[in-house]
Amino acid sequence: MSNITMIGMLAATLTTIAFIPQVIKSWRTKHTRDVSLGMFGTLCAGLVLWLVYGILLRDLPIIMANTVTLILAGSVLVLKIRHH
Repeated sequence: MSNITMIGMLAATLTTIAFIPQVIKSWRTKHTRDVSLGMFGTLCAGLVLWLVYGILLRDLPIIMANTVTLILAGSVLVLKIRHH
C-alpha cells in the first residue's frame, strides 16, 4: 500500500469514527432533539455521492470510508426520524 493510500485510509478512519459517539449516545438515550435533521439528511446524500464517486474511481479509501460513515450517519438519521 502506498504512503498516499495509507494517508487516505487514516483520514478515512478518523473522520468515520468521529460519528461513533453520536450514534451510541442517540441509540442509548433515544434523544435526538439537538441533532439536526437537515444536516444529517444532507450529509447522507453527500455520502451516497462520495460512495458512487469512489466506486467509479475504484478508490478503496473513499469507498470504505463513505460506506461505513453512511451506515453510522444513516443510523443517526433513522433515530432522529423515529424519535422526532
